[in-house]
Amino acid sequence: MIIEPDSAGFPNVYKVMVSSIVPRPIAFVSTVNPEGIYNLAPFSFFTAASINPPVVCFCPLRRADGRQKDTLNNIQQNGDFVVNIVSEEFIEQMNATSAEFPPDVDEFRVSGLTPVPSDLVKAPRVKESHVSMECRLFRIFEISDRPSGGSIVTGEIVRLHVDDTCIDNFRIDPDKLRAVGRMAGTTYVRTADRFDLARP
Repeated sequence: MIIEPDSAGFPNVYKVMVSSIVPRPIAFVSTVNPEGIYNLAPFSFFTAASINPPVVCFCPLRRADGRQKDTLNNIQQNGDFVVNIVSEEFIEQMNATSAEFPPDVDEFRVSGLTPVPSDLVKAPRVKESHVSMECRLFRIFEISDRPSGGSIVTGEIVRLHVDDTCIDNFRIDPDKLRAVGRMAGTTYVRTADRFDLARP
């Protein structure tokens, strides 16, 4: 099957992309708006971008009407955010934040998750997360301002918070982290089925 994006239409191209680019890690991004209202939202277009300096990136897509998401608005106004890693024990609470809420709704309250102050940035951390990355905005690259168009948000990690029970000699124990990933639609994946492969 050959798929031409222009003729297939972006909803169909989206379905092919999210069901083939798998599994995707989840950036559970916390921000705060200028009025002090917290925002918490998951993004599965997420990865590391650099180690020196340590930079992560995630890609918020625009809403169906072309508006930016609150997360992106908050980052543009405040210049910081926190990436919290999602574990199995609070996947239901994370899912509750994936609904579209107006800017005056605090998703921490909606989900029942606990905001805790960060050390170096304004945005709060998620207490329940085993790994949280305080990030200062590095750069935003706007790809498209059309509906479902995206931006690449890059942030330099200025402080990492890691649960002491999950780390040894700077390595995270995957059995204790129990991170989850995103497939397509309503399907997620656990990180329990792993194998090793030595590099040549």
